[in-house]
Parts: sequence; C-alpha cells; structure tokens
Amino acid sequence: QVRLVESGGGLVPAGGSLRLSCAASARNLYMYTLGWFRQAPGKEREFGAAVSLSTANTYYADSVQGRFTVSTDYAKTTVYLQMNGLKPEDTGVYYCAADLSSKVWGSKDWADPYWGQGTQVTVSS
Repeated sequence: QVRLVESGGGLVPAGGSLRLSCAASARNLYMYTLGWFRQAPGKEREFGAAVSLSTANTYYADSVQGRFTVSTDYAKTTVYLQMNGLKPEDTGVYYCAADLSSKVWGSKDWADPYWGQGTQVTVSS
C-alpha cells in the first residue's frame, strides 16, 4: 500500500511557473517509481514525468520535456514537479502515481498504479 498526497496546484498566467509536491509513504518505498500524470478537461489522463525512488533517474513525455523537471528530496519520500513556461494547454488535474519500478520503469502507460487525490493547475492565457 502506497499513500500519496499532492499539493501546490493553483492558477498561474501563461509563461509562469508552479511547483507541485507529492509526499509518499509506504514500506520499501525505494522499490517504486513515482510519476506525474495530468488530465485535461474532456481528455484522458496522460503521463508527464517519472522518477525512480531508488536511483533518482527520470524520464519525460515529449510534451513537457525541457519545461518540466521532476525530482526528489534527499530522503526520497517527497517528489516535486517544477513546471516552467506553462501554457494554457497544461491546464488540468495533476495526479501523483506510484508503482513498482520493475513494472513501470521507462513506460508512459501505467496500468494500475496507486494514485493521489489530484491537484488542479489552471494556466490562464
């Protein structure tokens, strides 16, 4: 069982920045990869970025590469998503997700991860 609690969403103008946080708790947390997904209004949830809680290695969707940065704190229990150069199309509910690295590492299609409650990000034009 993995518990995930997101924070940091809000309203920001286009071109602005925002940082999301995801506090994770579980046994053997080092075995997991944490990812950020977003769901825009009327669209399916899509992968954004992920970080290994063992190695801190990362990978990204093409749509956010170069603008978003995913990282962990020293203890590797909190994951951050720094979002720069935000665009109106980045608007949506952002979810933190966790699954075993052995299942999902390198994939952008996570079948059945643990999910956080989500946090709203709105980018105004």
